[in-house]
Amino acid sequence: MSASAATGYRATHTLPFWAEVRRQASRRRTQLALGFMVVLPLIILAAFEFGGGGEAEEDSDGGGAFSSIADLATSSGLNFTLFCLAVSAGFLLVVVVALFFGDTVASEASWGSLRYLLAIPVPRARLLGVKLIVAAGYSLLALLTLAGTGLLIGTLRYGWGPLGSTIAAEIPPAEGLLRLLGILAYLAVTLLVVAGLAFLLSVLTDAALGAVGGAVMLWILSNILNQIEALGDLRTVLPTYYTEAWRGLLSTPVQADELAKGAISAVVYATILWSFAFYRFTRKDITS
Repeated sequence: MSASAATGYRATHTLPFWAEVRRQASRRRTQLALGFMVVLPLIILAAFEFGGGGEAEEDSDGGGAFSSIADLATSSGLNFTLFCLAVSAGFLLVVVVALFFGDTVASEASWGSLRYLLAIPVPRARLLGVKLIVAAGYSLLALLTLAGTGLLIGTLRYGWGPLGSTIAAEIPPAEGLLRLLGILAYLAVTLLVVAGLAFLLSVLTDAALGAVGGAVMLWILSNILNQIEALGDLRTVLPTYYTEAWRGLLSTPVQADELAKGAISAVVYATILWSFAFYRFTRKDITS
Protein backbone atom coordinates (compact mmCIF):
# COMPACT_ATOMS: atom_id res chain seq x y z
CA MET A 1 0.00 0.00 0.00
CA SER A 2 1.37 3.41 -0.86
CA ALA A 3 2.02 5.93 1.88
CA SER A 4 -0.57 8.25 0.43
CA ALA A 5 -3.19 5.51 0.67
CA ALA A 6 -2.39 4.55 4.27
CA THR A 7 -5.37 4.69 6.60
CA GLY A 8 -5.66 8.05 8.33
CA TYR A 9 -2.79 9.65 6.40
CA ARG A 10 -3.29 13.24 5.31
CA ALA A 11 -0.46 15.20 3.81
CA THR A 12 -1.83 18.44 5.23
CA HIS A 13 -1.61 17.03 8.78
CA THR A 14 2.11 16.29 8.57
CA LEU A 15 4.57 18.73 10.18
CA PRO A 16 1.91 20.91 11.86
CA PHE A 17 2.61 24.63 11.58
CA TRP A 18 2.41 25.33 15.32
CA ALA A 19 4.62 22.34 16.07
CA GLU A 20 7.35 23.93 13.96
CA VAL A 21 6.78 27.29 15.64
CA ARG A 22 7.24 25.72 19.09
CA ARG A 23 10.22 23.73 17.90
CA GLN A 24 12.00 26.80 16.58
CA ALA A 25 11.09 28.79 19.70
CA SER A 26 12.87 26.22 21.87
CA ARG A 27 16.12 26.61 19.94
CA ARG A 28 18.90 28.64 21.52
CA ARG A 29 19.64 30.67 18.39
CA THR A 30 16.02 31.87 18.25
CA GLN A 31 16.07 32.90 21.88
CA LEU A 32 19.42 34.67 21.55
CA ALA A 33 18.42 36.48 18.36
CA LEU A 34 15.15 37.77 19.80
CA GLY A 35 16.81 38.55 23.12
CA PHE A 36 19.43 40.68 21.41
CA MET A 37 16.68 42.65 19.68
CA VAL A 38 15.59 43.70 23.19
CA VAL A 39 19.10 44.29 24.50
CA LEU A 40 20.36 46.39 21.58
CA PRO A 41 18.18 49.47 22.24
CA LEU A 42 19.26 49.32 25.90
CA ILE A 43 22.91 49.27 24.82
CA ILE A 44 22.34 52.23 22.51
CA LEU A 45 20.53 54.12 25.28
CA ALA A 46 23.40 53.44 27.67
CA ALA A 47 25.88 54.64 25.05
CA PHE A 48 24.03 57.94 24.71
CA GLU A 49 23.74 58.36 28.48
CA PHE A 50 27.32 57.50 29.42
CA GLY A 51 28.68 59.16 26.30
CA GLY A 52 27.28 62.48 27.48
CA GLY A 53 25.21 63.01 24.35
CA GLY A 54 22.99 66.05 24.67
CA GLU A 55 19.83 67.06 22.93
CA ALA A 56 19.73 67.07 19.15
CA GLU A 57 20.95 70.23 17.48
CA GLU A 58 19.17 71.72 14.51
CA ASP A 59 20.91 73.21 11.50
CA SER A 60 21.94 76.83 11.87
CA ASP A 61 19.37 77.96 9.31
CA GLY A 62 16.59 77.06 11.75
CA GLY A 63 14.75 75.02 9.17
CA GLY A 64 14.13 72.15 11.54
CA ALA A 65 16.39 69.70 9.72
CA PHE A 66 19.25 67.86 11.45
CA SER A 67 22.72 67.05 10.16
CA SER A 68 22.42 63.32 10.86
CA ILE A 69 20.10 60.71 12.33
CA ALA A 70 22.49 60.32 15.26
CA ASP A 71 22.08 64.02 16.09
CA LEU A 72 18.32 63.71 16.45
CA ALA A 73 18.25 60.29 18.17
CA THR A 74 17.84 61.77 21.66
CA SER A 75 15.12 64.27 20.74
CA SER A 76 12.15 61.87 21.04
CA GLY A 77 11.16 58.23 21.27
CA LEU A 78 10.33 58.13 17.56
CA ASN A 79 13.77 59.44 16.65
CA PHE A 80 15.47 57.00 19.01
CA THR A 81 13.61 54.13 17.33
CA LEU A 82 14.57 55.44 13.90
CA PHE A 83 18.22 55.49 14.97
CA CYS A 84 18.02 51.90 16.26
CA LEU A 85 16.62 50.77 12.92
CA ALA A 86 19.10 52.79 10.88
CA VAL A 87 22.18 51.38 12.61
CA SER A 88 20.81 47.82 12.47
CA ALA A 89 19.52 47.66 8.91
CA GLY A 90 22.88 47.46 7.18
CA PHE A 91 24.25 44.38 8.95
CA LEU A 92 22.57 43.20 12.15
CA LEU A 93 19.12 42.64 10.68
CA VAL A 94 20.74 41.02 7.65
CA VAL A 95 22.49 38.50 9.91
CA VAL A 96 19.33 37.80 11.93
CA VAL A 97 17.19 37.19 8.84
CA ALA A 98 19.93 35.05 7.27
CA LEU A 99 20.09 33.06 10.51
CA PHE A 100 16.36 32.29 10.59
CA PHE A 101 16.14 31.35 6.90
CA GLY A 102 19.57 29.76 6.40
CA ASP A 103 19.22 27.46 9.39
CA THR A 104 15.94 25.92 8.23
CA VAL A 105 16.65 22.96 5.97
CA ALA A 106 20.44 22.82 6.36
CA SER A 107 20.22 22.24 10.10
CA GLU A 108 17.83 19.31 9.58
CA ALA A 109 20.27 17.83 7.07
CA SER A 110 23.26 18.28 9.38
CA TRP A 111 21.39 16.58 12.25
CA GLY A 112 20.38 13.71 9.98
CA SER A 113 16.67 14.29 10.68
CA LEU A 114 15.69 15.57 7.23
CA ARG A 115 15.34 12.14 5.64
CA TYR A 116 13.26 10.93 8.58
CA LEU A 117 10.88 13.86 8.19
CA LEU A 118 10.45 13.01 4.53
CA ALA A 119 9.97 9.33 5.39
CA ILE A 120 6.94 10.06 7.61
CA PRO A 121 6.19 11.09 4.84
CA VAL A 122 6.06 14.91 4.90
CA PRO A 123 5.60 16.21 1.33
CA ARG A 124 8.67 18.14 0.31
CA ALA A 125 6.76 21.22 -0.77
CA ARG A 126 4.87 21.28 2.54
CA LEU A 127 8.08 20.91 4.53
CA LEU A 128 9.66 23.86 2.74
CA GLY A 129 6.46 25.90 2.92
CA VAL A 130 6.05 25.46 6.68
CA LYS A 131 9.70 26.24 7.36
CA LEU A 132 9.58 29.28 5.08
CA ILE A 133 6.52 30.73 6.81
CA VAL A 134 7.89 30.09 10.30
CA ALA A 135 11.24 31.66 9.41
CA ALA A 136 9.43 34.69 7.99
CA GLY A 137 7.35 34.97 11.15
CA TYR A 138 10.36 34.94 13.45
CA SER A 139 12.22 37.41 11.24
CA LEU A 140 9.28 39.80 11.37
CA LEU A 141 9.01 39.27 15.12
CA ALA A 142 12.69 40.20 15.50
CA LEU A 143 12.17 43.41 13.52
CA LEU A 144 9.06 44.36 15.50
CA THR A 145 10.79 43.52 18.80
CA LEU A 146 13.68 45.84 17.97
CA ALA A 147 11.36 48.67 16.95
CA GLY A 148 8.93 48.14 19.83
CA THR A 149 11.66 48.06 22.46
CA GLY A 150 13.31 51.12 20.98
CA LEU A 151 10.03 53.03 20.93
CA LEU A 152 9.19 52.06 24.51
CA ILE A 153 12.47 52.93 26.17
CA GLY A 154 13.06 55.89 23.86
CA THR A 155 9.69 57.42 24.75
CA LEU A 156 10.21 56.77 28.46
CA ARG A 157 13.61 58.48 28.36
CA TYR A 158 13.21 61.19 25.74
CA GLY A 159 9.47 61.69 25.62
CA TRP A 160 6.85 61.62 22.89
CA GLY A 161 7.65 64.15 20.21
CA PRO A 162 7.86 64.75 16.46
CA LEU A 163 9.90 62.62 14.11
CA GLY A 164 12.95 64.60 13.06
CA SER A 165 14.42 64.56 9.58
CA THR A 166 17.81 65.25 8.07
CA ILE A 167 16.25 66.46 4.81
CA ALA A 168 13.01 68.23 5.77
CA ALA A 169 11.07 69.83 8.61
CA GLU A 170 9.97 67.80 11.63
CA ILE A 171 7.01 65.47 11.17
CA PRO A 172 4.19 65.60 13.79
CA PRO A 173 4.14 62.62 16.20
CA ALA A 174 1.00 60.91 14.83
CA GLU A 175 2.18 61.16 11.24
CA GLY A 176 5.70 60.35 12.36
CA LEU A 177 4.52 57.06 13.84
CA LEU A 178 2.89 56.15 10.53
CA ARG A 179 6.10 57.07 8.69
CA LEU A 180 8.07 54.87 11.10
CA LEU A 181 5.72 51.96 10.42
CA GLY A 182 6.26 52.56 6.72
CA ILE A 183 10.03 52.37 7.24
CA LEU A 184 9.57 49.09 9.13
CA ALA A 185 7.49 47.69 6.28
CA TYR A 186 10.05 48.74 3.68
CA LEU A 187 12.93 47.22 5.63
CA ALA A 188 10.97 43.99 5.95
CA VAL A 189 10.42 43.90 2.18
CA THR A 190 14.07 44.62 1.29
CA LEU A 191 15.22 41.89 3.68
CA LEU A 192 13.23 39.39 1.61
CA VAL A 193 16.26 39.23 -0.67
CA VAL A 194 18.44 38.07 2.22
CA ALA A 195 15.72 35.60 3.13
CA GLY A 196 15.70 34.24 -0.41
CA LEU A 197 19.47 33.89 -0.58
CA ALA A 198 19.72 32.17 2.80
CA PHE A 199 16.79 29.85 2.10
CA LEU A 200 18.19 28.78 -1.27
CA LEU A 201 21.64 28.12 0.22
CA SER A 202 19.99 26.17 3.05
CA VAL A 203 18.49 23.85 0.43
CA LEU A 204 21.77 23.52 -1.47
CA THR A 205 24.05 22.73 1.48
CA ASP A 206 24.04 20.56 4.59
CA ALA A 207 25.98 23.19 6.57
CA ALA A 208 23.73 25.74 8.28
CA LEU A 209 26.68 28.03 8.97
CA GLY A 210 27.57 27.97 5.29
CA ALA A 211 24.03 28.96 4.30
CA VAL A 212 23.89 31.82 6.80
CA GLY A 213 27.41 33.04 6.11
CA GLY A 214 27.00 32.69 2.36
CA ALA A 215 23.87 34.85 2.32
CA VAL A 216 25.55 37.53 4.43
CA MET A 217 28.68 37.52 2.26
CA LEU A 218 26.66 37.84 -0.95
CA TRP A 219 24.76 40.78 0.56
CA ILE A 220 28.05 42.43 1.56
CA LEU A 221 29.43 41.83 -1.94
CA SER A 222 26.38 43.51 -3.44
CA ASN A 223 26.90 46.48 -1.12
CA ILE A 224 30.53 46.76 -2.19
CA LEU A 225 29.63 46.67 -5.87
CA ASN A 226 26.95 49.27 -5.22
CA GLN A 227 29.67 51.68 -4.08
CA ILE A 228 31.55 51.44 -7.40
CA GLU A 229 30.18 54.37 -9.36
CA ALA A 230 32.03 53.23 -12.48
CA LEU A 231 29.36 50.55 -12.88
CA GLY A 232 26.85 53.30 -13.66
CA ASP A 233 23.31 52.13 -14.31
CA LEU A 234 24.33 48.51 -13.88
CA ARG A 235 24.10 49.10 -10.13
CA THR A 236 20.33 49.38 -10.38
CA VAL A 237 20.07 45.60 -10.81
CA LEU A 238 21.89 44.97 -7.53
CA PRO A 239 19.60 43.87 -4.69
CA THR A 240 21.17 46.45 -2.36
CA TYR A 241 20.78 49.44 -4.67
CA TYR A 242 17.52 50.63 -3.09
CA THR A 243 18.23 49.70 0.53
CA GLU A 244 18.45 53.36 1.58
CA ALA A 245 15.23 54.37 -0.17
CA TRP A 246 13.39 54.33 3.19
CA ARG A 247 14.86 57.80 3.78
CA GLY A 248 12.29 59.04 1.27
CA LEU A 249 9.69 58.53 4.00
CA LEU A 250 11.40 61.28 6.00
CA SER A 251 10.85 63.90 3.32
CA THR A 252 7.81 66.09 2.84
CA PRO A 253 6.11 65.09 0.62
CA VAL A 254 7.15 61.44 0.68
CA GLN A 255 9.50 60.46 -2.14
CA ALA A 256 7.81 57.26 -3.24
CA ASP A 257 9.51 56.49 -6.57
CA GLU A 258 12.60 54.83 -5.11
CA LEU A 259 10.48 53.08 -2.50
CA ALA A 260 8.32 51.47 -5.17
CA LYS A 261 11.30 50.42 -7.26
CA GLY A 262 13.06 48.97 -4.22
CA ALA A 263 10.00 47.00 -3.12
CA ILE A 264 9.41 45.59 -6.59
CA SER A 265 13.09 44.66 -6.95
CA ALA A 266 13.11 42.86 -3.59
CA VAL A 267 9.91 40.93 -4.30
CA VAL A 268 11.17 39.84 -7.72
CA TYR A 269 14.53 38.68 -6.33
CA ALA A 270 12.90 36.83 -3.43
CA THR A 271 10.34 35.14 -5.69
CA ILE A 272 13.05 33.89 -8.06
CA LEU A 273 15.27 32.63 -5.24
CA TRP A 274 12.44 30.89 -3.36
CA SER A 275 11.11 29.35 -6.58
CA PHE A 276 14.52 27.90 -7.39
CA ALA A 277 14.82 26.60 -3.81
CA PHE A 278 11.50 24.75 -4.14
CA TYR A 279 12.44 23.46 -7.61
CA ARG A 280 15.80 22.15 -6.42
CA PHE A 281 14.58 20.62 -3.16
CA THR A 282 11.66 18.76 -4.71
CA ARG A 283 14.03 17.07 -7.16
CA LYS A 284 17.22 16.42 -5.18
CA ASP A 285 18.24 13.17 -3.54
CA ILE A 286 18.09 13.40 0.26
CA THR A 287 20.85 11.38 1.88
CA SER A 288 21.16 13.10 5.25
